[in-house]
Amino acid sequence: MIVIEGCAVATVDAAGTEHADGHVVVDGDRIVAVGAGPYRGDASATRVDGRGCLATPGLVNTHHHLYQWATRGYAQQEILFGWLKELYPVWARIDAGTVHAAAAAGLAQLALTGCTTSTDHHYVFPRGAGDLLAAEIEAAAAVGLRFHPCRGSMDLSEKDGGLPPDSVVEDTDAALAATKEAIDRYHDPAPGAMVRIAVAPCSPFSVTPRLMREAADLARSEGVRLHTHLAETVEEERYCQEVHGCTPVQYAEDLGWLGDDVWLAHAVHLDAAAIARLAATGTGVAHCPSSNGRLGAGIAPVRDLLDARVPVGLGVDGAASQEAGELGAELRQALYLARLRGGPAALTARESLALGTIGGARCLGRDGELGSLEPGKLADIALWRLDGLGHAGIEDPVAALVFGPAAPLRLLLVGGRAVVQDGALSTVDATVLAAGLARAARRLR
Repeated sequence: MIVIEGCAVATVDAAGTEHADGHVVVDGDRIVAVGAGPYRGDASATRVDGRGCLATPGLVNTHHHLYQWATRGYAQQEILFGWLKELYPVWARIDAGTVHAAAAAGLAQLALTGCTTSTDHHYVFPRGAGDLLAAEIEAAAAVGLRFHPCRGSMDLSEKDGGLPPDSVVEDTDAALAATKEAIDRYHDPAPGAMVRIAVAPCSPFSVTPRLMREAADLARSEGVRLHTHLAETVEEERYCQEVHGCTPVQYAEDLGWLGDDVWLAHAVHLDAAAIARLAATGTGVAHCPSSNGRLGAGIAPVRDLLDARVPVGLGVDGAASQEAGELGAELRQALYLARLRGGPAALTARESLALGTIGGARCLGRDGELGSLEPGKLADIALWRLDGLGHAGIEDPVAALVFGPAAPLRLLLVGGRAVVQDGALSTVDATVLAAGLARAARRLR
């Protein structure tokens, strides 16, 4: 048993319960108690002194492309389509070794910034590259994060009216078969699962309607979730209007891609009708504020989505369009971008924290066991240090975390296991990961 005590606690439960001086008790992989003051129970439990800290649920990353950690810094002034055209030929050369090095480094960086559960959207499968999905699942197991890899796919090449070159697309039937194989091999539907698979064709401009429809049918027949990029840029909006005669959200709905088992990456360019359809169908959104800013894609209408009761989580997105790869910093970025769009009342610090925790859990269909500090939920807990120079004098600990500089971690637990202790990884060697990533990046260059 582990007792974290003497800390501020933001549970992010439905009532918004907080304790200025409280405790969280963990037994095995579950939270068994949360409350105010010191814990008066088992005196033999391992005690963690949380004074000067804030305990929150572990952060949930709802969108990523981990292989891109080996291709950071490219196409620095490009919009999405130009950025993709520069990077597709580089990505055509990735292999299992590259993906493992990139995924391990990216997941380690996420852990160091408070993330306990991460998705990954992997859609580039060059011929002869090895088992890329296995490579990143092995990396997640080594780092110790809960992992939701999304088996992506592209089958619409440039010669057929899409954006990607032939070198990075798959045959439609082969992509569907490989997706089914990934579900059979890796998906764990059990409570407390460390690995779950989602089905994730890439985007309207890289995937045929047939693959979108049949992928949705496959996911629903297998009982797994669906994920794709949608409504990220004005260029995508124009593409959908010209090629399909409708908006991206209308296109997705026509193909069976709205529903409470779907979450969409970005959703920047939405009109009122599109937001209403997402709300009516329970479709979730992965908001990626830093990536949207890096590519100049625009600012997602987060306030409008929340007011419509659309599930919204946070995503770091691929490291080639968000080189920092830090999820904790996205709390502040989300708040700032919402206020740039809608004014200083558009998003509060606590709403931003909810996006990064329970909102992300809702997108992944795991809000019954992740995303808040409540008895019975998984012991995925971030204990942030707020007693340093960067946060001194901010009385409200949640405001200190969201408005202040990046807070170091006193402790990060995933299922009760320590992944970060006192700002350092306890599962893997960060120096070794950095060296491996640098070698992989040099090979690609």
